[in-house]
Amino acid sequence: MKKIDVPILKNIVGEENISTDPADLFIYGSDSSVHSARPWVVVRPGDTQQVQQIMAYANQEKIPVVTRGGGSGMCGQTVPVQGGITLDMKRMNKILEINAPDVFCRVQPGVVDDDLNKALSPFGVFYPPTPASSRIATIGGEIGNNASGVRSVKYGATRDSVLGLKVVLADGSLVTLGARTRVEATGYQVHKLMVGSEGTLGVVVEATLSFVPIPKFRCLGMANFDRLEDAGTAIADIMASGVVPSMLELVDSVAIKAVNKTMDLGLPEVEAVLLYEADGMVKEAVDYEINTMQEVCKNNGGTGLTSSYDAKERAKIFLGRKKLFPALSKFSDALSSTSLADDMAVPYSKMAETAKMIHEIAARNNIIMTAYGHCGSGCMHTKILMAPNRQDQWESAKRAVAEIYEYVRSVKGTTSAEHGIGISKASAFKAEKNDSLKLMINMKKAFDPNNILNPGKLMDAHEDWVTATDLRYTVA
Repeated sequence: MKKIDVPILKNIVGEENISTDPADLFIYGSDSSVHSARPWVVVRPGDTQQVQQIMAYANQEKIPVVTRGGGSGMCGQTVPVQGGITLDMKRMNKILEINAPDVFCRVQPGVVDDDLNKALSPFGVFYPPTPASSRIATIGGEIGNNASGVRSVKYGATRDSVLGLKVVLADGSLVTLGARTRVEATGYQVHKLMVGSEGTLGVVVEATLSFVPIPKFRCLGMANFDRLEDAGTAIADIMASGVVPSMLELVDSVAIKAVNKTMDLGLPEVEAVLLYEADGMVKEAVDYEINTMQEVCKNNGGTGLTSSYDAKERAKIFLGRKKLFPALSKFSDALSSTSLADDMAVPYSKMAETAKMIHEIAARNNIIMTAYGHCGSGCMHTKILMAPNRQDQWESAKRAVAEIYEYVRSVKGTTSAEHGIGISKASAFKAEKNDSLKLMINMKKAFDPNNILNPGKLMDAHEDWVTATDLRYTVA
Protein backbone atom coordinates (compact mmCIF):
# COMPACT_ATOMS: atom_id res chain seq x y z
CA MET A 1 0.00 0.00 0.00
CA LYS A 2 1.31 3.44 -0.95
CA LYS A 3 1.44 5.94 1.89
CA ILE A 4 -1.13 8.72 1.52
CA ASP A 5 -0.22 12.10 2.96
CA VAL A 6 -3.49 12.72 4.78
CA PRO A 7 -2.48 16.24 5.98
CA ILE A 8 -2.14 17.34 2.33
CA LEU A 9 -5.68 16.19 1.60
CA LYS A 10 -6.98 17.79 4.82
CA ASN A 11 -5.46 21.09 3.74
CA ILE A 12 -7.38 20.83 0.45
CA VAL A 13 -10.87 19.86 1.66
CA GLY A 14 -10.80 20.49 5.41
CA GLU A 15 -10.51 17.96 8.22
CA GLU A 16 -14.27 17.38 8.35
CA ASN A 17 -14.33 16.24 4.73
CA ILE A 18 -11.81 13.44 4.92
CA SER A 19 -12.07 10.07 6.65
CA THR A 20 -9.90 7.06 7.37
CA ASP A 21 -12.38 5.66 9.90
CA PRO A 22 -12.66 1.87 9.33
CA ALA A 23 -16.46 2.09 9.43
CA ASP A 24 -16.48 4.69 6.65
CA LEU A 25 -13.98 2.72 4.59
CA PHE A 26 -16.17 -0.35 4.95
CA ILE A 27 -19.28 1.51 3.77
CA TYR A 28 -17.49 3.17 0.85
CA GLY A 29 -15.97 -0.16 -0.13
CA SER A 30 -19.16 -1.42 -1.76
CA ASP A 31 -22.05 -0.23 -3.90
CA SER A 32 -25.23 -2.07 -4.95
CA SER A 33 -23.21 -4.88 -6.54
CA VAL A 34 -21.92 -8.11 -4.99
CA HIS A 35 -18.38 -6.70 -4.70
CA SER A 36 -16.39 -5.19 -1.86
CA ALA A 37 -12.89 -3.67 -1.52
CA ARG A 38 -11.92 -0.88 0.85
CA PRO A 39 -10.38 2.46 -0.10
CA TRP A 40 -7.50 3.90 1.90
CA VAL A 41 -9.21 7.23 2.44
CA VAL A 42 -12.52 8.94 1.62
CA VAL A 43 -12.31 12.56 0.44
CA ARG A 44 -15.29 14.86 -0.10
CA PRO A 45 -14.40 17.83 -2.34
CA GLY A 46 -16.63 20.89 -2.34
CA ASP A 47 -15.62 22.59 -5.59
CA THR A 48 -13.75 22.17 -8.86
CA GLN A 49 -10.50 23.63 -7.55
CA GLN A 50 -10.38 21.07 -4.76
CA VAL A 51 -10.92 18.26 -7.27
CA GLN A 52 -8.05 19.64 -9.37
CA GLN A 53 -5.72 19.74 -6.38
CA ILE A 54 -6.64 16.22 -5.28
CA MET A 55 -6.09 14.83 -8.77
CA ALA A 56 -2.76 16.64 -9.19
CA TYR A 57 -1.54 15.15 -5.91
CA ALA A 58 -2.84 11.65 -6.72
CA ASN A 59 -1.30 11.73 -10.18
CA GLN A 60 2.07 12.82 -8.84
CA GLU A 61 2.06 10.03 -6.25
CA LYS A 62 0.35 7.51 -8.59
CA ILE A 63 -2.48 6.89 -6.12
CA PRO A 64 -5.72 5.33 -7.48
CA VAL A 65 -8.81 7.56 -7.46
CA VAL A 66 -12.36 6.21 -7.66
CA THR A 67 -15.14 8.76 -8.17
CA ARG A 68 -18.41 8.02 -6.36
CA GLY A 69 -21.92 9.43 -6.38
CA GLY A 70 -24.88 7.80 -4.66
CA GLY A 71 -23.42 4.28 -4.68
CA SER A 72 -26.43 2.82 -6.50
CA GLY A 73 -24.38 1.16 -9.26
CA MET A 74 -24.99 -2.57 -9.65
CA CYS A 75 -21.74 -3.74 -11.24
CA GLY A 76 -19.00 -2.57 -8.88
CA GLN A 77 -18.00 0.60 -10.74
CA THR A 78 -17.21 2.48 -7.53
CA VAL A 79 -15.61 -0.45 -5.68
CA PRO A 80 -11.93 0.54 -5.24
CA VAL A 81 -10.28 -2.73 -6.29
CA GLN A 82 -6.79 -1.23 -5.88
CA GLY A 83 -7.57 0.89 -2.83
CA GLY A 84 -6.55 4.53 -2.97
CA ILE A 85 -8.82 7.57 -2.72
CA THR A 86 -12.59 7.37 -2.97
CA LEU A 87 -13.73 10.77 -4.20
CA ASP A 88 -17.23 11.33 -2.82
CA MET A 89 -18.82 14.00 -5.07
CA LYS A 90 -22.09 14.48 -3.18
CA ARG A 91 -21.05 17.84 -1.68
CA MET A 92 -20.93 19.29 -5.19
CA ASN A 93 -24.72 19.32 -5.47
CA LYS A 94 -25.67 22.75 -6.81
CA ILE A 95 -28.03 23.41 -9.72
CA LEU A 96 -26.09 26.25 -11.31
CA GLU A 97 -28.51 27.41 -13.99
CA ILE A 98 -31.88 26.59 -15.51
CA ASN A 99 -32.11 28.29 -18.90
CA ALA A 100 -35.65 27.74 -20.18
CA PRO A 101 -35.36 29.78 -23.42
CA ASP A 102 -32.24 27.88 -24.52
CA VAL A 103 -33.52 24.54 -23.16
CA PHE A 104 -30.59 23.55 -20.97
CA CYS A 105 -29.51 23.45 -17.36
CA ARG A 106 -26.08 23.39 -15.73
CA VAL A 107 -25.54 21.20 -12.68
CA GLN A 108 -22.77 19.88 -10.47
CA PRO A 109 -22.24 16.10 -10.42
CA GLY A 110 -23.62 15.53 -6.92
CA VAL A 111 -27.13 16.71 -7.81
CA VAL A 112 -29.64 13.91 -7.23
CA ASP A 113 -31.83 13.08 -10.24
CA ASP A 114 -35.16 13.55 -8.43
CA ASP A 115 -33.99 16.88 -6.99
CA LEU A 116 -33.14 18.13 -10.47
CA ASN A 117 -36.58 17.20 -11.76
CA LYS A 118 -38.25 18.91 -8.80
CA ALA A 119 -36.36 22.09 -9.70
CA LEU A 120 -37.27 21.77 -13.38
CA SER A 121 -40.96 21.06 -12.80
CA PRO A 122 -42.07 24.72 -12.31
CA PHE A 123 -40.69 25.42 -15.79
CA GLY A 124 -42.90 22.69 -17.26
CA VAL A 125 -39.95 20.50 -18.27
CA PHE A 126 -38.14 17.37 -17.08
CA TYR A 127 -34.79 15.64 -17.43
CA PRO A 128 -35.78 12.32 -19.01
CA PRO A 129 -33.10 9.61 -18.46
CA THR A 130 -34.33 9.00 -14.86
CA PRO A 131 -33.26 5.50 -13.76
CA ALA A 132 -35.19 3.49 -11.17
CA SER A 133 -32.71 4.68 -8.53
CA SER A 134 -33.48 8.37 -9.25
CA ARG A 135 -34.26 8.99 -5.57
CA ILE A 136 -30.55 8.58 -4.74
CA ALA A 137 -28.68 8.44 -8.07
CA THR A 138 -26.56 11.48 -8.84
CA ILE A 139 -26.12 13.10 -12.23
CA GLY A 140 -22.37 12.38 -12.14
CA GLY A 141 -23.01 8.68 -11.61
CA GLU A 142 -25.62 8.62 -14.37
CA ILE A 143 -23.11 10.22 -16.73
CA GLY A 144 -20.45 7.70 -15.73
CA ASN A 145 -22.73 4.77 -16.62
CA ASN A 146 -24.86 6.28 -19.40
CA ALA A 147 -27.87 5.49 -17.24
CA SER A 148 -31.44 5.37 -18.49
CA GLY A 149 -34.85 4.23 -17.33
CA VAL A 150 -38.36 3.21 -18.29
CA ARG A 151 -38.82 6.07 -20.77
CA SER A 152 -35.55 5.57 -22.64
CA VAL A 153 -37.50 4.07 -25.57
CA LYS A 154 -38.74 7.59 -26.43
CA TYR A 155 -36.37 9.99 -24.72
CA GLY A 156 -33.05 8.16 -24.86
CA ALA A 157 -30.29 7.55 -22.33
CA THR A 158 -28.07 10.02 -20.47
CA ARG A 159 -25.74 10.43 -23.46
CA ASP A 160 -28.65 11.81 -25.49
CA SER A 161 -29.22 14.61 -22.94
CA VAL A 162 -25.61 15.68 -22.33
CA LEU A 163 -24.72 18.82 -24.28
CA GLY A 164 -21.43 19.60 -22.56
CA LEU A 165 -19.20 18.82 -19.62
CA LYS A 166 -16.45 20.30 -17.49
CA VAL A 167 -14.00 17.56 -16.60
CA VAL A 168 -10.91 17.41 -14.40
CA LEU A 169 -8.35 15.12 -16.04
CA ALA A 170 -5.97 12.77 -14.26
CA ASP A 171 -3.23 15.43 -13.99
CA GLY A 172 -5.58 17.98 -12.41
CA SER A 173 -6.15 20.08 -15.51
CA LEU A 174 -9.66 21.32 -16.29
CA VAL A 175 -11.20 20.98 -19.76
CA THR A 176 -14.51 22.22 -21.17
CA LEU A 177 -16.14 19.81 -23.59
CA GLY A 178 -19.16 20.06 -25.87
CA ALA A 179 -21.35 23.15 -26.08
CA ARG A 180 -24.67 24.65 -24.98
CA THR A 181 -26.31 24.15 -28.35
CA ARG A 182 -28.46 21.29 -29.57
CA VAL A 183 -26.07 20.45 -32.40
CA GLU A 184 -22.29 20.69 -32.67
CA ALA A 185 -19.95 19.67 -35.47
CA THR A 186 -16.66 21.04 -34.17
CA GLY A 187 -14.18 18.21 -33.90
CA TYR A 188 -14.30 15.11 -31.75
CA GLN A 189 -17.35 14.78 -29.49
CA VAL A 190 -15.23 14.10 -26.42
CA HIS A 191 -18.05 14.92 -24.01
CA LYS A 192 -20.03 12.01 -25.44
CA LEU A 193 -16.98 9.76 -24.91
CA MET A 194 -16.97 10.67 -21.22
CA VAL A 195 -20.54 9.39 -20.86
CA GLY A 196 -20.33 5.70 -20.00
CA SER A 197 -16.59 5.78 -19.26
CA GLU A 198 -17.23 4.85 -15.60
CA GLY A 199 -14.77 7.36 -14.17
CA THR A 200 -11.79 5.93 -16.07
CA LEU A 201 -11.09 9.03 -18.20
CA GLY A 202 -11.76 12.02 -15.95
CA VAL A 203 -13.82 13.50 -13.12
CA VAL A 204 -16.98 15.33 -14.20
CA VAL A 205 -17.39 18.55 -12.20
CA GLU A 206 -20.17 20.21 -14.23
CA ALA A 207 -22.72 19.05 -16.78
CA THR A 208 -24.82 20.96 -19.28
CA LEU A 209 -28.00 18.96 -19.88
CA SER A 210 -30.98 19.33 -22.18
CA PHE A 211 -34.53 18.82 -20.99
CA VAL A 212 -37.94 18.25 -22.60
CA PRO A 213 -41.50 19.48 -21.97
CA ILE A 214 -43.63 17.58 -19.47
CA PRO A 215 -46.36 15.96 -21.59
CA LYS A 216 -49.90 17.21 -21.02
CA PHE A 217 -51.31 13.72 -21.52
CA ARG A 218 -50.10 10.28 -20.46
CA CYS A 219 -51.95 7.02 -20.91
CA LEU A 220 -50.72 3.69 -19.55
CA GLY A 221 -52.00 0.31 -20.68
CA MET A 222 -51.48 -3.31 -19.69
CA ALA A 223 -51.92 -6.66 -21.42
CA ASN A 224 -51.53 -10.22 -20.12
CA PHE A 225 -50.02 -13.03 -22.17
CA ASP A 226 -50.28 -16.76 -21.54
CA ARG A 227 -47.26 -17.33 -23.77
CA LEU A 228 -43.99 -15.44 -23.47
CA GLU A 229 -43.47 -15.84 -27.21
CA ASP A 230 -46.67 -13.91 -27.93
CA ALA A 231 -45.53 -11.04 -25.72
CA GLY A 232 -42.25 -10.97 -27.63
CA THR A 233 -44.03 -10.81 -30.97
CA ALA A 234 -46.19 -7.97 -29.64
CA ILE A 235 -43.07 -6.03 -28.64
CA ALA A 236 -41.57 -6.33 -32.12
CA ASP A 237 -44.89 -5.45 -33.79
CA ILE A 238 -45.37 -2.37 -31.60
CA MET A 239 -41.89 -1.07 -32.41
CA ALA A 240 -42.49 -1.69 -36.13
CA SER A 241 -45.95 -0.08 -36.12
CA GLY A 242 -44.78 3.52 -36.43
CA VAL A 243 -45.83 4.59 -32.93
CA VAL A 244 -43.23 5.72 -30.41
CA PRO A 245 -44.22 4.49 -26.97
CA SER A 246 -42.98 6.51 -24.01
CA MET A 247 -42.76 3.24 -22.10
CA LEU A 248 -42.82 -0.43 -23.08
CA GLU A 249 -42.07 -2.86 -20.25
CA LEU A 250 -42.01 -6.65 -20.01
CA VAL A 251 -42.61 -8.50 -16.72
CA ASP A 252 -42.25 -12.29 -16.57
CA SER A 253 -43.89 -14.96 -14.38
CA VAL A 254 -41.14 -15.01 -11.72
CA ALA A 255 -41.44 -11.25 -11.28
CA ILE A 256 -45.24 -11.44 -11.15
CA LYS A 257 -45.10 -14.07 -8.38
CA ALA A 258 -42.60 -11.93 -6.44
CA VAL A 259 -44.72 -8.77 -6.44
CA ASN A 260 -47.89 -10.73 -5.69
CA LYS A 261 -46.22 -12.37 -2.70
CA THR A 262 -44.72 -9.14 -1.41
CA MET A 263 -47.58 -6.70 -2.05
CA ASP A 264 -50.58 -8.95 -2.56
CA LEU A 265 -51.45 -7.20 -5.83
CA GLY A 266 -53.45 -10.09 -7.20
CA LEU A 267 -51.88 -9.85 -10.65
CA PRO A 268 -52.78 -12.72 -12.98
CA GLU A 269 -49.93 -15.25 -12.84
CA VAL A 270 -49.48 -15.53 -16.58
CA GLU A 271 -46.20 -16.02 -18.45
CA ALA A 272 -45.82 -12.32 -19.22
CA VAL A 273 -47.35 -8.88 -18.80
CA LEU A 274 -46.70 -5.93 -21.12
CA LEU A 275 -47.00 -2.36 -19.88
CA TYR A 276 -47.26 0.23 -22.65
CA GLU A 277 -47.53 3.99 -22.41
CA ALA A 278 -48.03 6.88 -24.80
CA ASP A 279 -47.56 10.55 -23.95
CA GLY A 280 -47.75 13.90 -25.72
CA MET A 281 -49.25 17.36 -25.93
CA VAL A 282 -52.27 16.39 -28.07
CA LYS A 283 -54.76 13.88 -26.68
CA GLU A 284 -55.84 12.64 -30.10
CA ALA A 285 -52.24 11.68 -30.88
CA VAL A 286 -51.91 9.84 -27.57
CA ASP A 287 -55.22 8.09 -28.20
CA TYR A 288 -53.97 6.91 -31.58
CA GLU A 289 -50.74 5.51 -30.15
CA ILE A 290 -52.31 3.77 -27.15
CA ASN A 291 -55.07 2.27 -29.33
CA THR A 292 -52.50 1.03 -31.84
CA MET A 293 -50.46 -0.68 -29.11
CA GLN A 294 -53.58 -2.16 -27.55
CA GLU A 295 -54.66 -3.57 -30.91
CA VAL A 296 -51.22 -5.10 -31.48
CA CYS A 297 -51.39 -6.80 -28.09
CA LYS A 298 -54.90 -8.10 -28.80
CA ASN A 299 -53.82 -9.48 -32.18
CA ASN A 300 -51.01 -11.38 -30.46
CA GLY A 301 -53.13 -13.04 -27.81
CA GLY A 302 -53.08 -10.30 -25.18
CA THR A 303 -55.94 -10.41 -22.68
CA GLY A 304 -57.15 -8.32 -19.74
CA LEU A 305 -56.48 -5.19 -21.77
CA THR A 306 -56.82 -2.03 -19.72
CA SER A 307 -55.58 1.55 -19.96
CA SER A 308 -56.01 4.86 -18.14
CA TYR A 309 -55.11 8.55 -18.31
CA ASP A 310 -55.82 9.01 -14.61
CA ALA A 311 -52.63 9.48 -12.58
CA LYS A 312 -53.86 7.35 -9.66
CA GLU A 313 -54.97 4.55 -11.96
CA ARG A 314 -51.67 4.69 -13.83
CA ALA A 315 -49.77 4.46 -10.56
CA LYS A 316 -51.84 1.42 -9.58
CA ILE A 317 -51.18 -0.30 -12.93
CA PHE A 318 -47.45 0.45 -12.71
CA LEU A 319 -47.01 -0.39 -9.02
CA GLY A 320 -45.90 -3.97 -9.58
CA ARG A 321 -43.20 -2.92 -12.04
CA LYS A 322 -42.07 -0.01 -9.87
CA LYS A 323 -41.62 -2.20 -6.79
CA LEU A 324 -40.26 -5.20 -8.66
CA PHE A 325 -36.59 -4.86 -7.70
CA PRO A 326 -37.14 -4.86 -3.91
CA ALA A 327 -39.93 -7.43 -4.26
CA LEU A 328 -37.54 -9.96 -5.78
CA SER A 329 -35.58 -10.05 -2.53
CA LYS A 330 -38.73 -11.46 -0.88
CA PHE A 331 -39.38 -14.15 -3.49
CA SER A 332 -37.98 -16.71 -1.05
CA ASP A 333 -36.63 -16.34 2.48
CA ALA A 334 -33.79 -18.70 1.53
CA LEU A 335 -32.70 -16.73 -1.55
CA SER A 336 -31.13 -13.33 -2.19
CA SER A 337 -31.56 -11.21 -5.31
CA THR A 338 -28.17 -10.46 -6.88
CA SER A 339 -27.28 -8.18 -9.78
CA LEU A 340 -24.97 -10.01 -12.18
CA ALA A 341 -26.01 -10.48 -15.81
CA ASP A 342 -28.68 -7.88 -15.23
CA ASP A 343 -29.14 -5.51 -18.17
CA MET A 344 -28.17 -6.87 -21.56
CA ALA A 345 -29.79 -5.48 -24.72
CA VAL A 346 -30.96 -7.56 -27.69
CA PRO A 347 -32.88 -6.87 -30.92
CA TYR A 348 -36.63 -6.47 -30.45
CA SER A 349 -37.33 -9.72 -32.26
CA LYS A 350 -35.21 -11.58 -29.70
CA MET A 351 -36.80 -10.26 -26.50
CA ALA A 352 -39.07 -13.23 -25.83
CA GLU A 353 -36.45 -15.74 -26.91
CA THR A 354 -33.99 -14.08 -24.53
CA ALA A 355 -36.44 -14.28 -21.63
CA LYS A 356 -37.10 -17.94 -22.40
CA MET A 357 -33.36 -18.65 -22.66
CA ILE A 358 -32.75 -16.97 -19.28
CA HIS A 359 -35.24 -19.33 -17.64
CA GLU A 360 -33.72 -22.37 -19.36
CA ILE A 361 -30.20 -21.41 -18.32
CA ALA A 362 -31.35 -20.80 -14.74
CA ALA A 363 -33.03 -24.21 -14.52
CA ARG A 364 -29.97 -25.91 -15.99
CA ASN A 365 -27.78 -24.32 -13.32
CA ASN A 366 -30.10 -24.83 -10.34
CA ILE A 367 -30.82 -21.16 -9.69
CA ILE A 368 -33.84 -18.93 -10.28
CA MET A 369 -33.71 -15.98 -12.66
CA THR A 370 -36.30 -13.42 -13.64
CA ALA A 371 -36.60 -11.65 -16.98
CA TYR A 372 -38.11 -8.17 -17.21
CA GLY A 373 -37.14 -4.80 -18.53
CA HIS A 374 -37.40 -1.86 -20.88
CA CYS A 375 -38.28 -3.99 -23.89
CA GLY A 376 -39.00 -0.90 -25.99
CA SER A 377 -35.27 -0.17 -25.76
CA GLY A 378 -34.31 -3.81 -26.22
CA CYS A 379 -33.12 -3.87 -22.60
CA MET A 380 -33.62 -7.13 -20.70
CA HIS A 381 -33.12 -7.04 -16.93
CA THR A 382 -32.40 -10.14 -14.93
CA LYS A 383 -31.75 -10.89 -11.31
CA ILE A 384 -30.24 -14.13 -10.05
CA LEU A 385 -32.08 -15.50 -7.01
CA MET A 386 -29.66 -17.72 -5.14
CA ALA A 387 -28.40 -18.81 -1.72
CA PRO A 388 -25.33 -16.54 -1.47
CA ASN A 389 -23.81 -18.41 1.48
CA ARG A 390 -23.28 -21.53 -0.66
CA GLN A 391 -20.16 -21.86 -2.79
CA ASP A 392 -21.93 -24.16 -5.26
CA GLN A 393 -24.51 -21.43 -5.92
CA TRP A 394 -21.77 -18.96 -6.87
CA GLU A 395 -20.31 -21.54 -9.23
CA SER A 396 -23.77 -22.06 -10.73
CA ALA A 397 -24.26 -18.30 -11.09
CA LYS A 398 -20.89 -17.97 -12.79
CA ARG A 399 -21.80 -20.63 -15.34
CA ALA A 400 -25.23 -19.09 -15.91
CA VAL A 401 -23.81 -15.61 -16.48
CA ALA A 402 -21.31 -16.94 -19.03
CA GLU A 403 -24.05 -18.85 -20.87
CA ILE A 404 -26.37 -15.85 -20.96
CA TYR A 405 -23.77 -13.55 -22.43
CA GLU A 406 -22.68 -16.14 -24.95
CA TYR A 407 -26.29 -16.25 -26.13
CA VAL A 408 -26.57 -12.44 -26.16
CA ARG A 409 -23.52 -12.17 -28.40
CA SER A 410 -24.90 -14.87 -30.69
CA VAL A 411 -28.00 -12.75 -31.43
CA LYS A 412 -25.90 -9.57 -31.89
CA GLY A 413 -26.92 -8.08 -28.56
CA THR A 414 -24.73 -6.07 -26.20
CA THR A 415 -23.42 -6.70 -22.69
CA SER A 416 -24.97 -3.70 -20.95
CA ALA A 417 -27.89 -1.45 -21.84
CA GLU A 418 -27.74 0.97 -18.91
CA HIS A 419 -25.99 -0.35 -15.78
CA GLY A 420 -22.47 -0.35 -17.19
CA ILE A 421 -19.64 -2.87 -16.93
CA GLY A 422 -17.70 -2.32 -13.71
CA ILE A 423 -16.38 -5.65 -12.42
CA SER A 424 -19.34 -8.01 -12.86
CA LYS A 425 -19.51 -7.84 -16.65
CA ALA A 426 -15.86 -7.35 -17.56
CA SER A 427 -15.32 -10.77 -19.09
CA ALA A 428 -18.43 -10.51 -21.30
CA PHE A 429 -17.52 -6.93 -22.24
CA LYS A 430 -14.06 -8.00 -23.38
CA ALA A 431 -15.47 -10.86 -25.42
CA GLU A 432 -17.96 -8.55 -27.12
CA LYS A 433 -15.51 -5.71 -27.83
CA ASN A 434 -12.54 -7.92 -28.64
CA ASP A 435 -11.52 -6.15 -31.87
CA SER A 436 -11.74 -2.64 -30.35
CA LEU A 437 -10.14 -3.29 -26.94
CA LYS A 438 -6.70 -2.13 -28.06
CA LEU A 439 -8.18 1.14 -29.30
CA MET A 440 -9.93 1.72 -25.97
CA ILE A 441 -6.77 0.84 -24.03
CA ASN A 442 -4.82 3.43 -26.03
CA MET A 443 -7.52 6.05 -25.43
CA LYS A 444 -7.35 5.35 -21.70
CA LYS A 445 -3.55 5.82 -21.79
CA ALA A 446 -3.94 9.16 -23.57
CA PHE A 447 -6.29 10.49 -20.89
CA ASP A 448 -4.68 8.78 -17.90
CA PRO A 449 -1.03 7.76 -18.54
CA ASN A 450 -0.47 6.65 -14.94
CA ASN A 451 -3.71 4.61 -14.81
CA ILE A 452 -4.93 6.17 -11.57
CA LEU A 453 -8.55 6.79 -12.59
CA ASN A 454 -10.68 3.84 -11.46
CA PRO A 455 -8.07 1.20 -12.31
CA GLY A 456 -9.13 -2.41 -12.57
CA LYS A 457 -12.32 -1.67 -14.51
CA LEU A 458 -13.52 -2.10 -18.10
CA MET A 459 -10.59 -3.30 -20.27
CA ASP A 460 -8.38 -3.59 -17.16
CA ALA A 461 -10.82 -5.61 -15.06
CA HIS A 462 -10.20 -9.09 -13.70
CA GLU A 463 -11.54 -11.86 -15.93
CA ASP A 464 -13.19 -13.71 -13.04
CA TRP A 465 -15.76 -11.49 -11.34
CA VAL A 466 -16.22 -13.99 -8.48
CA THR A 467 -12.60 -13.71 -7.30
CA ALA A 468 -11.91 -10.14 -8.46
CA THR A 469 -12.84 -8.71 -5.04
CA ASP A 470 -14.25 -9.84 -1.74
CA LEU A 471 -17.94 -10.69 -1.99
CA ARG A 472 -20.48 -8.90 0.23
CA TYR A 473 -21.61 -12.28 1.52
CA THR A 474 -20.24 -14.91 3.87
CA VAL A 475 -19.69 -17.99 1.73
CA ALA A 476 -19.44 -21.37 3.42
